[in-house]
Amino acid sequence: MMAEETQATEAVRTAARSARAAAPSLAGASDGAIDAALGAMAGALQDPASSVLAANADDMRAAADNGLPAGVRDRLRLDEGRLKAMAAQLEILAGVAPEPVSRKVRDLPGGLVLSERRRPVGVIGANFEARPNVVVDIASQLVKSRNAGVLRTGSAALRSAIALADQVIAPSLAAAGLDQAAIQLVRVPGQAAAYALVREPKLIPLVILRGSGDSTRALAAEGAAHGVRTLAHADGGGVLYLHSSSERAVASTLIASSLDRLGVCNRLNLLLIDEQLWDAWLPGITEQLAGLGIKASLPPHDHPLGYEWALDSEREATVTIAPAAGPALAAAIANEETSGLAAGIAATDQAAAQEFLAAYTGTGAFWNATTRLLDGFKLFEVPETGINLDAVPGPRGPVTFRDLTLRQFVVMPC
Repeated sequence: MMAEETQATEAVRTAARSARAAAPSLAGASDGAIDAALGAMAGALQDPASSVLAANADDMRAAADNGLPAGVRDRLRLDEGRLKAMAAQLEILAGVAPEPVSRKVRDLPGGLVLSERRRPVGVIGANFEARPNVVVDIASQLVKSRNAGVLRTGSAALRSAIALADQVIAPSLAAAGLDQAAIQLVRVPGQAAAYALVREPKLIPLVILRGSGDSTRALAAEGAAHGVRTLAHADGGGVLYLHSSSERAVASTLIASSLDRLGVCNRLNLLLIDEQLWDAWLPGITEQLAGLGIKASLPPHDHPLGYEWALDSEREATVTIAPAAGPALAAAIANEETSGLAAGIAATDQAAAQEFLAAYTGTGAFWNATTRLLDGFKLFEVPETGINLDAVPGPRGPVTFRDLTLRQFVVMPC
């Protein structure tokens, strides 16, 4: 094993053992203590004496010196406004009623009763891109679900992540009477630490992989090879189909609202225009996109229809446009050519909308609504750890603290 891999493996194992030892502190905590810790995190984020912004400024200078793209630097940046937004989400999460620990399922013969109990996983890992806000997002949801955690982020955000872990998360846990070692941050830079995180099934049985592209898929495959369950978000990209019955004003609004941010997975990626509208609407739509600073990729395409522009830092301000011959065929394109994250239809014809919704099998389906709504906070008013696209039973769509528990069936006398 190379020195870098050895260092990464030891760092992950040390963090996991510390988190595992601290996990009972969260599992047995009162609701009040859990929410007090989240409230303390919110307060710490707004502390004017905090050096989180100073650490982030160091990350931003290094990112500029290393020539990182503007989109990456924007996701890396923290400022007072973003810290306040992070704090507001923490306060909302603290106010969310906890899920019941146990519920009765039914009575059994012989004077017995069957109950279903929710139990923490124990230690959950998380690997995510260089986005400092995600450090707090995921840590807060692990705490709310009473799980300890081992977090690993991209090297570009490591200074910011360390400041958030040491000045916001750990002191807040301690202030609430919880073991501050419950949330660990891997402090070794480099991709080797990400792979080490998904190779420890006994210490970290579940890992959240929040990111996009080939690297996330590779980590999911590595985890599967080592017996580690992963909740992976490897791809995204929203689809919008403009049916022949759609209203131009509604279509324009949906296009604009779906492109308010370009570096996120649920943004408009592929725009399908009904063949009956193609000649009349295409000029106006390309003009609208140009006004938004977006380039239209028109037929014949030199790339797959589902090519994800959000992953292309040089050309993320692009939307693919293609014709579609009806609702079922538009849904088929979305099913077959994209990742299956989210697709929507703009239509006044209810039958056409229902045909599209019935045919589309992806994670989120929308009628006269933007795919940007496929976000944990927008849908549920609860932060998410990521969006799971797996087409199998289990949490699908935005994964929140409610999904980070195990089911245990308990049979006992009435």
